[in-house]
Parts: sequence; C-alpha cells; structure tokens
Amino acid sequence: MARLIYSAIASLDGYVNDEDGRFDWSAPDEEVHAFVNDAERPIGTYLYGRRMYDVMAVWQTMPTGDEESAATNDYAEIWRAAEKVVYSRTLDAPRTPRTRIEREFDAAAVRAMKQGAAADLSVGGAELAGQALRAGLVDEVSLLLSPIAVGGGTPALPHGARVHLELLDQRRFANGVVYLRYETRG
Repeated sequence: MARLIYSAIASLDGYVNDEDGRFDWSAPDEEVHAFVNDAERPIGTYLYGRRMYDVMAVWQTMPTGDEESAATNDYAEIWRAAEKVVYSRTLDAPRTPRTRIEREFDAAAVRAMKQGAAADLSVGGAELAGQALRAGLVDEVSLLLSPIAVGGGTPALPHGARVHLELLDQRRFANGVVYLRYETRG
C-alpha cells in the first residue's frame, strides 16, 4: 500500500503562512529546493485543497531552461508528471493537466487511493492535511522549519488533533532550515 505523506514548510513557531497570508519567508534556497525535489520525486499523486492548488498550479507554466535554476527545472518536471486531486466546492474545472476535482474530502476514497496506488501520495495544504491527519490517513509528516517566527497565521499542524509521531530523520541546512521527518503512530 502506498503511503500518504504530509510535507510543509513552516516557520519555527509552526505556521505555513503569516497572519497576512504571506509565505515569502519560506522560499527555499537551492540546497533546500534540491532536497525537496528528491523527497517529492517518488510522489505519484498530490492531494490539494483549493488554496494550495492555486499556489502550486504555477509549476505547470513555470519557464524552464538555462535561465532557471537546476532545482526549479527539476521540480517543474516532477510536479507536471504527477497526478493531482483538488478538493474544492467552487472550482469548476482544473487549470492543469492530470488533475481532477473532488467536491468533498472522503476518507474512504483516499484510503482506497492509497491501497490502489503504485506510488506514494502527498497531501498539501494545512487544512486538508488536518482532515487527513484526523482521519488517521497520514503515514508520514515532514516539516521544513524556517528560521523565523511569524507570530501567527495558518498552523502547519491542526489544533485539536492528537497525533503520535516517531522521528525517522532530521537534517540541518546551511541557511538555518531544519528538516524533521516523522512516522505517525496509531
């Protein structure tokens, strides 16, 4: 069975964006971006909420070539090759290939996707990830903690959900970002 992985870049105080909705402080440098690419390479399907899809859809039309960094070119290819499932009640049609819209998050349907998938799945967006965590669907949580405290915003991990975690891996990057990878425990 494929694994469902929740990955997020967050501030040290645990937010994926600040109170104004900004996340410019989380842009990875080349070293971190290359690391993220290697972590994302095995993902076959991305599960997104509407807002995360809006942010990520730029990768479909991201210019590639010599004028872009190697990590940017690599991630564009990784993202374009993956299937995407977007959970939205308002989006009429997908703006990107290999994308389908689901109106409601259905834990049983996600469980079936995991069972039938040949490659791992990733859940993106804190709200959708919170639903998946509460439903016991997430197998791994990977956080890249940026060396900044933003004081508030959207929490990377849901309030009111108790999830037991076992540390699997950790890494410190030259720019101060810290990577933590956990397996969920029932």
